[in-house]
Amino acid sequence: MASKRDYYEVLGVDKSAAPDAIKKAYRKLAMQYHPDRNPGDKQAEEKFKEINEAYEVLGDEEKRAKYDQFGHAAFDQTAGGYGGSGFSGFSGFSGGDYADIFSDIFDMFGGMGGGGGFASSSGRRGPQKGSSLRVNLSITFEEAAFGCEKKFTLTRKEKCTECGGSGAKKGTSAKTCPDCGGSGRVATTQRSIFGMTQSIQPCPKCHGTGQVIEDPCPHCSGSGVENVKRTLNVKIPAGIFDGGVLPLRGEGNAGANGGGNGDVNIVITVKPHEYFVREGNDVYLDTPISFVDAALGCELKVPTREGNVMLKIPEGTQTGTTFKLKNKGIQNVNGYGKGDQYVTVNVEIPKKLSAKQKTLLKEFGEASSDGVFEKVKKFWDSVKL
Repeated sequence: MASKRDYYEVLGVDKSAAPDAIKKAYRKLAMQYHPDRNPGDKQAEEKFKEINEAYEVLGDEEKRAKYDQFGHAAFDQTAGGYGGSGFSGFSGFSGGDYADIFSDIFDMFGGMGGGGGFASSSGRRGPQKGSSLRVNLSITFEEAAFGCEKKFTLTRKEKCTECGGSGAKKGTSAKTCPDCGGSGRVATTQRSIFGMTQSIQPCPKCHGTGQVIEDPCPHCSGSGVENVKRTLNVKIPAGIFDGGVLPLRGEGNAGANGGGNGDVNIVITVKPHEYFVREGNDVYLDTPISFVDAALGCELKVPTREGNVMLKIPEGTQTGTTFKLKNKGIQNVNGYGKGDQYVTVNVEIPKKLSAKQKTLLKEFGEASSDGVFEKVKKFWDSVKL
């Protein structure tokens, strides 16, 4: 697996960079490599994802501190680093899942001296929760901002409709295992330099269940489950982030031996917007204005998530000036408050001018000899090589 690049290198900033500098670098790169500005360019798409991943860490004070101390390992769930819990492979499991995991471990080592671990006193395997499923769901920027309901289709394992999950042919039933007598365990004795030793292991004939199926169900081949295609609904809350996970409890694969169903974990991918860029719950928008509007001032119609608003642009506004629209950002996913919207205006300089426009601009320049043009002239006159 290719190693990840340093997040500071990805954003092109120093490790000592201030938060504002990191944010500015992110916005510049995000606009440059935005997929809508580079249609069909896979490299730009990957670069955009890398930039977002880097800013997700460096743009958060707490995550940045962890990254500075531990590097990528701070967020590598497989490394057991600072970002994990020491049992990172068990993250997201319920108490029942822990029992299943450790039950398998106990079985592996022969029931730890015959105690049976989490298995029942008879040695048979207890109820096992079904495995969980992962579904990737793509939504638009607007759907993430306002929330929505989505339908999706998946294939999961359900109890066999023919045998009811028993695995035995209809009209028959499982029998007590003849090798272990229904205990689910067998003892083996071996001679060693220490004498005769005995170990307890899961019965190989019934695999620890204590029962065997002599006449398996033809519909599920004795597994007790069948693959079924289902269409489910999920309610996506307003303000959800790209990469957010929504669990649907009990909608996963069927369990075994009376165990409950697993879950469905829905991983959300938010498609980037053509014009808006999201940072946390704040929204950023770059908009062009004419040279005349910047000089004389105007009222600018600006789109927001709640509709268009009129933004007053004062006269003499310089290119790159940013205005704040309070509470016009994204709803907090937990339902408390909203972010803001920031509008940056960029003054557009016309590339082609008519003869009349050139004349008017020349007259304007001559009339502004004591203004900005004169300041520029004095500046260059003072520069000496």
